[in-house]
Amino acid sequence: MTEKSFRIRARHFRPGYAAAVGATLVFLMPVVPASAQWAVYDGANHVQNVLIAARTLQQIDNQITSRANQAQMLVNQGRNLASLPLSTLSTLQSTISQTTALLAQAQNIAYSVQSVEQQYQQAYTSVSSSMSDSALFSQAQTRWQNSVGGFEDALKLQARVVGNIPSDSSAMTQLVSASQSSTGALQAAQAGNQLLALQSRQLSDIQAELAANGRATALERARNAATEAESEAQYQHFAQHDAYTPGTVSMFGSSGK
Repeated sequence: MTEKSFRIRARHFRPGYAAAVGATLVFLMPVVPASAQWAVYDGANHVQNVLIAARTLQQIDNQITSRANQAQMLVNQGRNLASLPLSTLSTLQSTISQTTALLAQAQNIAYSVQSVEQQYQQAYTSVSSSMSDSALFSQAQTRWQNSVGGFEDALKLQARVVGNIPSDSSAMTQLVSASQSSTGALQAAQAGNQLLALQSRQLSDIQAELAANGRATALERARNAATEAESEAQYQHFAQHDAYTPGTVSMFGSSGK
């Protein structure tokens, strides 16, 4: 049936018939499955979803970068906390012990205030004309031995200081190399501290050498001063004797003629 004939015949339908026919047509209309419906495309919604996905990817990328930076920070902290594998402390302590031992072996007059006061008083400031010639000679010999021992001690200490130069040079080279190749702040600081310790030990050697030289010089000057006092005492001894008086001397059994 064509649309035109359907309209012509519909004119003769009563209102009740029209309603019945409409209901019948609706009931007889086949149901179209949902899978066969056309999909509706929403462009604005698609753009919004793309933007959200892009922002999410950007956030993930930022989190990855942040984690990488944190990991690198931890690595750097680990390097800064790494200890220096080189230590010259035992060598420095051994050298200081050797220098201290030489100072402790000081002959006759030790590096002690009490020892200096006691022995200096006995051998250098107690010279007087009331002493016998043998006592004056004994003190003079003691002062001479003190001077000789002082110079010998100074020479030994100088030899010790000069002998430390090669080992100091080697230690300095190793520490400078370790400082330049350090992987963290702690290693660089420890290398610097060991260099300062080496310099302090060298200053201690210089101080000990100056002390030994000063001791030897002081002992010699004190001996010279005591020698002048001793000469004065010997002169007093000589002056106390009676003047020379001539007398007859018998020789070869003669009667003095």
